[in-house]
Amino acid sequence: MKPLNKIAVVGAGAVGCYFGGMLARAGHAVTLIARPQHVEAIRRSGLRMETRSFDEHVKLEASEDPAAVAGADLVLFCVKSADTEPTGAQIRPYLAPRSVVLCLQNGVDNAERLRTVLPSHPVAAAVVYVGTEMAGPGHVKHHGRGELVIDPFPGSEAVAAALAAAGVPTQVSDNVRGELWLKLVINCAYNAVSAIAQKPYGENVKSEGIADVMRDVVAECLAVARADGVAIPGDVEAAVRNIGQAMPAQYSSTAQDLARGKKTEVDYLNGFIVRRGRALGIPTPANQVLWALVRLMERKA
Repeated sequence: MKPLNKIAVVGAGAVGCYFGGMLARAGHAVTLIARPQHVEAIRRSGLRMETRSFDEHVKLEASEDPAAVAGADLVLFCVKSADTEPTGAQIRPYLAPRSVVLCLQNGVDNAERLRTVLPSHPVAAAVVYVGTEMAGPGHVKHHGRGELVIDPFPGSEAVAAALAAAGVPTQVSDNVRGELWLKLVINCAYNAVSAIAQKPYGENVKSEGIADVMRDVVAECLAVARADGVAIPGDVEAAVRNIGQAMPAQYSSTAQDLARGKKTEVDYLNGFIVRRGRALGIPTPANQVLWALVRLMERKA
């Protein structure tokens, strides 16, 4: 893969703005494709990045137009899971033959689904570990972590090196499926609870009974993963505990979506576990309750 001449971020919300901003801050040519209110603010003042180590306005390009992916060596694909196929179809006419599309999304099957829409382009999955939120138009706030695990693809080591040099620790892994499932288990344990309570991780884990609920959710996820032949790496229970300690002030993306009256990704998190459990004959009552309650709250919102 040639050196990265241009990077486009499709669906530049909190995750896309953080990683795109870090790359732009390191000197890469980055274009964020975002909602109009963010584009206007970024064009006016740059992207405000409020992190644990710096608070700066980073200059980079911004556009509302999917055609802005034209000429990009690397496309960071950061849309909600429900928008994977339609957004992939929108950008397909503008992608360069060399463009690599890296999925920075929640859930475990987005890259697979995107490949059906972009059969002529390399599509790779990434596991995202970062706590961020959009604190206002063109203003991303970073709460903790910020690393990626990515699929191997031609040029993946060069992309990983570029990300690492920009302050984004990145590992190329042969078991991204297992890593995606690890992230899925963490999301299933934290996201719906944070959304229902509208409280951050640190407060939730200290609330009476919540640790037991999360333990049941994790046990169901692991049972489904085993039945599905997925090898999840590492100590899953420890990884779940560590998130609450590492990002105590973080509200889940599901909580942020509900607070803004937007549809959440719960169908691709706890809802995915419920569907796979049903298909594999594994009961998932804890995930079923969390999924159903968040969907009920979506309709209320």
